[in-house]
Amino acid sequence: MASENKTRPTSTSVQEFIDTVTNETRRSDSMVLLGLYKKITGHPPILWGNSLIGFGSYHYKYDSGREGDMLLAGFSPRKQNIALYNTGHVRYPELLAKLGKYKTGKSCLYITRLSNVDMAVLTQLIESGYNHMKSKYNS
Repeated sequence: MASENKTRPTSTSVQEFIDTVTNETRRSDSMVLLGLYKKITGHPPILWGNSLIGFGSYHYKYDSGREGDMLLAGFSPRKQNIALYNTGHVRYPELLAKLGKYKTGKSCLYITRLSNVDMAVLTQLIESGYNHMKSKYNS
């Protein structure tokens, strides 16, 4: 039997979660991102697991038989940084070159604070990543 995805939508209030973020900059940056993601995706924010703020969802199924649902776009205010999911940053090196200070992982873009990045470029990355995921999963 396939293991269940631990990261699932919850009924916890996104605003209540953001209010628990102790780093003031990360908390205020999260409020800015909340508005930006709502505008880009048209989806309301939903808390996935205990720390991911997601917008929209898609269903996946691997060849192994494992399947589940995951957020189309979203972010998580963490202790060290803000992790942005499904930005598609690996497909847009020209945008990353203009973004500002960031780090990357396989599917995440990490920023310490919004003031370190070009917001117009970040908006393009989020929008491109969201549109790619939406078309890939027909969501």
